[in-house]
Amino acid sequence: MAIKLSNRSKLIKPSPTLSLSAKANQMKDAGIDVISFGVGEPDFNTPDYIKQSAHKALDANFTRYTANAGIPDLKKAICAKLLRDNGLEYAPKDILVSPGAKASILNVLTAVCDTDDQVLIPSPYWVSYPYQVLLADSVPVYIPTREEDSYKLQAKDLEDAILESPCAKVLMLNSPNNPTGTVYTREELSAIADLCVKHNILVISDEIYERLVYDDTRHISIASLNPEIKEHTVVVNGVSKAYAMTGWRLGYAAGPTHIIAAAGRVQEHSTSCVNSITQKACVSALNDEDDSIEKMRMEFWKRRDRLFDLLQAIPHISCFKPQGAFYIMPNIEWYLKHNNAGLKNSDEFCDKLLEKHHVALVAGSSFGLKGTVRFSYANSLANIEEGVRRFANFLRELSQ
Repeated sequence: MAIKLSNRSKLIKPSPTLSLSAKANQMKDAGIDVISFGVGEPDFNTPDYIKQSAHKALDANFTRYTANAGIPDLKKAICAKLLRDNGLEYAPKDILVSPGAKASILNVLTAVCDTDDQVLIPSPYWVSYPYQVLLADSVPVYIPTREEDSYKLQAKDLEDAILESPCAKVLMLNSPNNPTGTVYTREELSAIADLCVKHNILVISDEIYERLVYDDTRHISIASLNPEIKEHTVVVNGVSKAYAMTGWRLGYAAGPTHIIAAAGRVQEHSTSCVNSITQKACVSALNDEDDSIEKMRMEFWKRRDRLFDLLQAIPHISCFKPQGAFYIMPNIEWYLKHNNAGLKNSDEFCDKLLEKHHVALVAGSSFGLKGTVRFSYANSLANIEEGVRRFANFLRELSQ
């Protein structure tokens, strides 16, 4: 007789972004010319100065276990970065270094949430948030946002959700946002902060895309607004997106000492420390930054503008112009209502698009936003133009 799986594990579904990437790669391996807009991964190489630091660590045989919460030099570099870039003052004891921002979030949720505690998640959301909440034996509560509000959580909607959720304990906040690219202003964050302090809600502020903002947009950390909200916030960040270090696996959390200490104990009995070479490389990434990030940001900006213009030129397509990150979500609702292939939702749409025109997009339903698809413009201009051409051809075929 097979061993029965836990009820918790039965609730966890595969990541749609990683599943899509695997399927697209299988097709590429079979010789099919697939253009993938799925995975949120910069298409740039890790900057040379960071790689050189990793080589030095290897040559120095810095290859053993480190302190669970991170090496002292890295924690100091993170504290310096948070003060320099965000106006946030933390001590090294307030920092936990983890193998990726995903691990940072799960460690904190596990540290603060009890069974049946509720975690408020504005929708659309990053695909892993609900499952991380379930892994922490807690309950996700979704708060829909609206396109006319730039997909930003409104204070009134937040307060309504808090009042309707007697066990609400945590708010997940992601700015710049994946998947919409929206970025909150100081005034918008202030209204959210006031409510979280008033109702004693912890904010987990996922700021992994903070360096990738465009136009005159400025990233502001909610924790920087005042001492009260800082005591109600854990800031999560990392090096994956801005420094093109997705495979290095390093994220970090900064917050109230007792929460960080508890999250560190969780990590001690799960992953333990981040690999030593990555930690040394990240000291250099934060302390010795060159112009690589700005060059990547400017290229993403150029790609955003081109992709947005191309999508806006397609009949019956509308989309919010992202202010940050590297995603855009066109609304395909008209084509779901007027198509000759019997497609009823964005999942079926994406499957058929990949099958017929070899373009990989992620269905908006994966992020809690039906009737949309997500493009990642972490891709070359040539692929963006060819991919949108195929996308437009597919839409034309559907509506004939």
